[in-house]
Amino acid sequence: MVTREYFLLLAERRRSQQLKSSLRRRSGTSVAGAMAVSWIILFYGLGLAAAKLTGDTERDVDEGRDWDIFDINEAAGLDLLEGDIEQDDAFRNSRIGDEYRWPTTIPYYLEDSLEINAKGVILKAFDQYRLKTCIDFTPRKKEENYISVYKGGGCSSSVGNQRKGKQQLSIGERCDKLGTVEHEFLHALGFWHEQSRADRDDYVNIKWKNIKTNRTKNFKKHDDAESSALGVPYDYGSVMHYSKDGFSKNSEPTIVTKIPQFMDVIGQRIGLSASDITKLNRLYNCTKSSTFVDSCDFEEDNICGMIQGPGNAKWERLTRARGGPQTDFSNMGQCKGKGYFMHFNTASAKSGARALLESRWFYPKPGAQCLQFFLYNSGAADDVLNIKVRQYDKANPSGKLKLFKRISGGVMGSWELHNINLDMTQKARVVFEGVRGKKSSNGGFSLDDINLSSTKCPQHTWHVRNISRLLATTSAEKPLYSPRFLSPAGYSFQVSVYMYRKSDRSEYLATYFRLTSGPNDHKLKWPCPWRQATIALMDQQSDIRQQMNMHRMFTTDPNKKSSNGTKYFWDNPKKVGSRVNESNGSFYYRGPGLPTLQFISHSSLKSRNFIKGDDAFFLLSLEDISHLLVSQPLPRSAVQADTDLMIAADQGAPQGAGMGRNNRQQEIEKVPIIQDMS
Repeated sequence: MVTREYFLLLAERRRSQQLKSSLRRRSGTSVAGAMAVSWIILFYGLGLAAAKLTGDTERDVDEGRDWDIFDINEAAGLDLLEGDIEQDDAFRNSRIGDEYRWPTTIPYYLEDSLEINAKGVILKAFDQYRLKTCIDFTPRKKEENYISVYKGGGCSSSVGNQRKGKQQLSIGERCDKLGTVEHEFLHALGFWHEQSRADRDDYVNIKWKNIKTNRTKNFKKHDDAESSALGVPYDYGSVMHYSKDGFSKNSEPTIVTKIPQFMDVIGQRIGLSASDITKLNRLYNCTKSSTFVDSCDFEEDNICGMIQGPGNAKWERLTRARGGPQTDFSNMGQCKGKGYFMHFNTASAKSGARALLESRWFYPKPGAQCLQFFLYNSGAADDVLNIKVRQYDKANPSGKLKLFKRISGGVMGSWELHNINLDMTQKARVVFEGVRGKKSSNGGFSLDDINLSSTKCPQHTWHVRNISRLLATTSAEKPLYSPRFLSPAGYSFQVSVYMYRKSDRSEYLATYFRLTSGPNDHKLKWPCPWRQATIALMDQQSDIRQQMNMHRMFTTDPNKKSSNGTKYFWDNPKKVGSRVNESNGSFYYRGPGLPTLQFISHSSLKSRNFIKGDDAFFLLSLEDISHLLVSQPLPRSAVQADTDLMIAADQGAPQGAGMGRNNRQQEIEKVPIIQDMS
């Protein structure tokens, strides 16, 4: 029901717009600066007083727009080559040759001007490059050429290694999205925009009449003497492609795809496409990922080199199992009976029987690893699946087993996603040990789509079922709430999804992140300081290297206040939230929500494998990134150069005008050397 407060908020919104116009006139700030003035967004008719901060207060991180890179740069008043390329005139038509390649390990520096959330997103992007290509990124030590990332007016980069020492790449306001960061780093690695390829006219039509007069230059092609497609077909789904209405003067398309179904595909900023990855790997002669990664979907007869371990029962490779599942996970919804999975039949096994499925030997790099797999449990409630690692060393030449997770009961009769953190430090095997219980079983354990990589696991998984029905029947005013989750530090949080939001002639899924009251609130720091929330919609591809998960990340700033400046936005939900009464008589407090009203469009949602078997999986985390507040250490040579400049300045200064050389040297020696945090 639309309440009186609904109309009050509309009035408040109009007053806010008038205030922004007034501020622009009085202070001379840019349009982009004025847009940063806080205002409360009303979403789905929630009746709230504008000045009151409660658990239902909504503040859209994108101000109700689906900002693309070029929208951001235009709002910032930037006029760059092709919209986001920093390029001197001398380099505009230069051929990108080997001299513009970086080494496969690229030194970087994160400047202090960057927002802390942007730093976290950049590091996440680096992880994606490591996982999917041979490109690695390392904090700069003393390398001459390096990428220095800063907060400029928008999102921009040069194309290729300019070999000029410090090469800047801008991640400005609103650029802190994973796909946007990956886009800019692809420029730095040597890539132009996809629609500027020499063969683009075979695949798209440029509608020159719809392009802003001073932006037609952005649609010029690069001939194949200066740019190579590397033998990869034109990719409508490239993260480097313009959107259909990029630089439009009248909201009409500036690019029309010759295959109509790709009109809503071009311009995606979810992440690197399969063709983006192929081209990057070809350009840098990659043969494997820079980080450790292994994937298995059991489609090959050799079952990825897995073996049957010592035990009195066996795992079988099947296309369907009595008691379920009736299909594997890899090919669900595609071709019935096509794919394979591994199955331990507990219905036919004796109580206490054990079946061990062991991976081949792995030699992972030191550090955290994430084991991800899908499990279908149709066995008894007391059947157990143990996840173990068998590590080998001189003292244990036959291997020593270590238990990491014990799975029993839980959700039965459906494919469920599991993420388990491992810490293998040497030669090892991953072991799936099924143990038969005593209760009656109609099936057993089934495994599919196993991925092991040197990455951090998401902290929590939210399984949303029957999403097609929800999209078709859920009203715009009704949110779907996740369970409440606990972060490693003990903060309780919750995510909600609105299935339908109309905007710019498109339909979107909207997501909200909220802190909630929890069991640890009395011993936590409030307002919640510098925790980066990640909401990722999983692309359910079998191989993690081919997944294009839709990420949104944002950070709890303890200094962020309510619209009237009286309360802290991320304070204890008992102070700033609203009470939620549960059906069982219990209650909790739900803090104000931070929304992304255009999290993903319905058309994108139905592409790829975001939905499989009519289910979707959200991967959720809340991580402490306060260490990113500390400046990245400068190389020792740079520190010494700064020191020499200060000493020289002091020596040339009048007596008494500054520190003496000895005093300054003493001060410098007191500064601790901070080790790299990345």
